Amino acid sequence: MIAKFQFTGALLTFLKIFRLSVPVFMGYIPLGIAFGLLALHSGIAWQYAFLMSVFIYAGSAQFLCALLFSEIASLVEIFIAVFLLNLRHFFYGLSMINEFKLLSGFAKKYAIFGLTDETFALLKNLDLTQSEKEKAFVMITALNQTYWVSGTLIGVFGGNVLPFDLKGIEFALVALFVVLSIELYKKSRAKNALFLSAAVGIFGIFALPASHMLIISLLICSFFLIAFKGRI
Repeated sequence: MIAKFQFTGALLTFLKIFRLSVPVFMGYIPLGIAFGLLALHSGIAWQYAFLMSVFIYAGSAQFLCALLFSEIASLVEIFIAVFLLNLRHFFYGLSMINEFKLLSGFAKKYAIFGLTDETFALLKNLDLTQSEKEKAFVMITALNQTYWVSGTLIGVFGGNVLPFDLKGIEFALVALFVVLSIELYKKSRAKNALFLSAAVGIFGIFALPASHMLIISLLICSFFLIAFKGRI
């Protein structure tokens, strides 16, 4: 009876966490398929597309890698481009330091590795008890990567069988992050932070070079958030 009760409790926790990850599931499966198709179109073997989703696991960076591979870019060019594109994750990680203290060993390393835009927004939206959070961080990260890898495999194996129109599919990743950000705002109601980020974003669009707009905007926002923490 005790073992059955513990299993039931674990199952209920998993189902609760899975339900929280459904919005990412709805976005990552089609986007993973799109990446698989793009990788196939770029001449990348399915094994390498699969390994990219396992070890790189960065949606926009993987799309960029596929495009750079197709243009026969050098490894140095690919490294610089991907590093700059993913530099924003540094700021996500800083805001998650207190949460990551709950984890240890491989669980902490994996949660840090798997901190994508959407996973970050989802983890910030968690409405769970402290004990559930410790399980949720790794479980949500693993579920989200499973969705992405599954989508990739569907794309690379289905691309040779069914025709797909990839036009506009990359915007789904942006739309997913916007939805999760809105949910985060509804929970925190941090209006000052919202206004600050909106103002800096608008400034960046018109005043900063497009190639460095995201990184510079993040640095500006981080400066104000740290310097005026009590007010913002």
